[in-house]
Amino acid sequence: MDRTKAQKELESLRAEIDRHNRLYYVEAKPVISDYDFDKLLERLIEIEKEYPDLVTPDSPSQRVGGEITKVFPVVVHREPMLSLSNTYSLEEVADFCRRVEKLVEAEGGSNPEFVAELKFDGVAISLLYRDGVLVRGSTRGDGTRGDDITANLKTIPAIPLRLQSAGGPLFGTMQGEIEVRGEVFMRKADFEKLNETRPEEDRFANPRNATAGTLKLQDSSEVARRRMSFVAYFLREGESGPSAHLQRLSQLDSMGFVTGGHFKLCRNVEEIAGFIAEWSEKRWKLPFETDGVVLKLNDTTLWERLGATAKSPRWAIAYKYPAQQAKTVLRGVVFQVGRLGTITPVAELEPVRLAGSTVSRSTLHNFDEIERLGVRVGDRVMIEKSGEVIPKVVAVVTDERPEVTTAIEVPELCPECGTPLVRPESEVSFYCPNEEACPAQKRGRVLHFASRNAMDIQNLGEALVAQLVDRGLVSDAGDLYSLTPDQLADLDRMAAKSAQNVLNALEKSKTQSYARLLFALGIRHVGQATARELAHAYPSIERLRQAGEEELAAVPDIGPVIARSILEFFSKTWVDEMLSKLEEAGLPMEAAAPKALVNRNFEGLSVIFTGGLERHDRQTASQLVLERGGRIVTSVSKKTSLVVAGAEAGSKLEKARKLGVRVIGEDEFEQML
Repeated sequence: MDRTKAQKELESLRAEIDRHNRLYYVEAKPVISDYDFDKLLERLIEIEKEYPDLVTPDSPSQRVGGEITKVFPVVVHREPMLSLSNTYSLEEVADFCRRVEKLVEAEGGSNPEFVAELKFDGVAISLLYRDGVLVRGSTRGDGTRGDDITANLKTIPAIPLRLQSAGGPLFGTMQGEIEVRGEVFMRKADFEKLNETRPEEDRFANPRNATAGTLKLQDSSEVARRRMSFVAYFLREGESGPSAHLQRLSQLDSMGFVTGGHFKLCRNVEEIAGFIAEWSEKRWKLPFETDGVVLKLNDTTLWERLGATAKSPRWAIAYKYPAQQAKTVLRGVVFQVGRLGTITPVAELEPVRLAGSTVSRSTLHNFDEIERLGVRVGDRVMIEKSGEVIPKVVAVVTDERPEVTTAIEVPELCPECGTPLVRPESEVSFYCPNEEACPAQKRGRVLHFASRNAMDIQNLGEALVAQLVDRGLVSDAGDLYSLTPDQLADLDRMAAKSAQNVLNALEKSKTQSYARLLFALGIRHVGQATARELAHAYPSIERLRQAGEEELAAVPDIGPVIARSILEFFSKTWVDEMLSKLEEAGLPMEAAAPKALVNRNFEGLSVIFTGGLERHDRQTASQLVLERGGRIVTSVSKKTSLVVAGAEAGSKLEKARKLGVRVIGEDEFEQML
């Protein structure tokens, strides 16, 4: 193909892909399958590889990702990104309206109008466009400064790389800068698909957590694989733009943004209350999570004059719907077996509608929780959705207890393999001791090995692992690396291409670090931070296996309990066989040469994180400390040097204060870096 034909086909492909992106993400009316869309994108990338000089910044190929970001640069917001005041009360909404009315009257106005919008449950971001082209995207951060996550945001199809005009053509001549703010979120279906690929213990609690974690990933190609969406709710474009917020929403729509479409101009409290009531039930039918309604003064010329408190604007408020509860009947209890043999009781419920979905199961956690609730089979129970996603039994409706109920008995045998259960002294859980042969434990260990924070083996989800174990193809993680294309292709819902994708992911996992491998082995009590300490103290598997109990217990963050767990793990025959397979497959059985430190700002310091960080996920923040000579610990003691406390920090912060351990916030942490 010559250059002229290539350019014409590229223009056609880009327009076609942009059209399908809008149909899927903006209008929710896809007209082609994912497979057909992928073929269009593959063809576009193929031509651009042949003619790299024809690649444009707004090409759909730029959404595929691939950049690795070690540290996100800090962005100073031109105007603070304030959070909204929250209320769960219609009376407080009426108080807000009266306050705004008085403030507006003081400015010479009257009869203020409000725009009621659905509150998307996601992560707030800011987008900067220069001459119509996206040049930067950042997180809210502390409201004044956020992180530059442009590469990750470019992977989201609902974020235009170049703005459109009302008539459709691109803004090729648009001059100057505009800022768009909005919420990145994950649709319910995309969230469920993402969780299906992850082991049970590594699943996200709700779409918002999944979104926040994804946006802070260092590999933008991984961000691209997780389908996220964006809704715009704020536009700043200088003095020439419309002064009414409702008109600005319309303008955002014409530029190519999703605005949700679910908003209404309200002239009094009654109309606002009607909107809130209307969406109290309708919201459950939406394809995304919404946890409330945002109210904004429609006249934006008054926003600056009304001002803000230290944290929130005076011209807006968020009404949040209370947690949804429902009554149902506990019909029975089944017992699940985890990767460490832990027996978890799960309630089987009479199906009931709650928060937009039908709930028929709920975890009961352990037998102490069953005793605390006093729950019996046949009871009427109250269930609630935690984070509006995960259902849990919160109480027994004792005054409606039927005459005949049945106590929930602790099973004597493992429901998976029939082995008698044991309960270690001072523990609340029962365990299946048949770890070598119990199918549930095999599946759990393999899923943990493949999980994101372990060996990060893409495409190796729960359904596939179940088939591999049940058919006898895989008994432990070492068996994964001897799988053949024919064995994989013969499994349900697999074919040659899917099989090759799994094999490619397995091959890629061999490049993970030795510390990750130690975590992936699934040694009881050995989390990510402990695995890093072990990798530092014992830079090879062989050295670690030779260590004695006292020597291990002396390693920082280990202690006698973990030391005994490590010794017990390596004493097992099946572990020895698995390690031999892993070594033969070429996995990292020893640590690589240590990298040069970025600086020594944390040298000699043991650091722990607690609460939610705005600018980094916990894993990234830990890595930043390690790269500066520090250590990461998982519990607070007198020996802890530093506690970095984020939002909603809990017991670790309290303990640090009691022990006199130094506590800092995220701003000071950034300065120390």
